[in-house]
Amino acid sequence: MITTPTPSMLRALPTEHRQRLMRVAREVTFSQGTRLFEEGGKADRFWIIRTGTVELDMRVPGRRPAVIETLRHNELVGWSWLFTSHVWHMGAEATTPVRAYEFDAEAVRLMCQDDPAMGHAVTQWVGDVLAHRLRSARTRLLDLYAPYGSGSCV
Repeated sequence: MITTPTPSMLRALPTEHRQRLMRVAREVTFSQGTRLFEEGGKADRFWIIRTGTVELDMRVPGRRPAVIETLRHNELVGWSWLFTSHVWHMGAEATTPVRAYEFDAEAVRLMCQDDPAMGHAVTQWVGDVLAHRLRSARTRLLDLYAPYGSGSCV
């Protein structure tokens, strides 16, 4: 399977917008096993991982949450903060000790509202991350179910 890297903020945003965004960043750490957020909770922040790994997961009734993706260095954790309703669509857990930059979602949304060019750049970056994750999920599903074909008999 050929994979392309997740669009990082460093490559996706123009220098001016990246610098403005980093001025509102705060360095945080999470111990292994810490839940960053829960599916259905208020999406009021997001993170860029500096070190460590975070797993995105979804609730499955009667079972442990299903891991959807593992995120690493320079990857965005959380996109629900950008879209109306601002509710997490998944959960996230640190699977190793994590150091990250944390961003207040409301402050970033206000920045984007005040500067349409920045708003466009941030929305494009988050959209590219989402598109990449959807393609990755599709590939994983094909890898999982492709050996069974279409289900038709030969």
